[in-house]
Amino acid sequence: MKPYVLTIAMLVCSNCFMTYAWYGHLRSMNDKAWWLAALVSWGVALCEYMIMVPANRIGYTVFTLPQLKIIQEVITLSVFIPFSIFFMHQPLKLDYLWAMLCMLGAVYFMFRS
Repeated sequence: MKPYVLTIAMLVCSNCFMTYAWYGHLRSMNDKAWWLAALVSWGVALCEYMIMVPANRIGYTVFTLPQLKIIQEVITLSVFIPFSIFFMHQPLKLDYLWAMLCMLGAVYFMFRS
């Protein structure tokens, strides 16, 4: 698999773990003590880091550091929106579209020659 495809696939996977570690406990562990939610979140975040660190190392062979960062931000928003709608039951807003368009603008400026 090509490094840029592998990097993006791994970053998508790691972001799923990251999003759950950061926000999933608000729904699934709302009735538990905060410190227990923190411990569980740290465990989930460890899984995220085990995927994200090699993804960034692979990605750094084909992308610049700023390009890796903007890819990460776009993926974060792309994972967060469905998570917030389907898992957290938040309403879909037109603001999500505007935010994504702003991120696409950032991608353009980061990758233009």
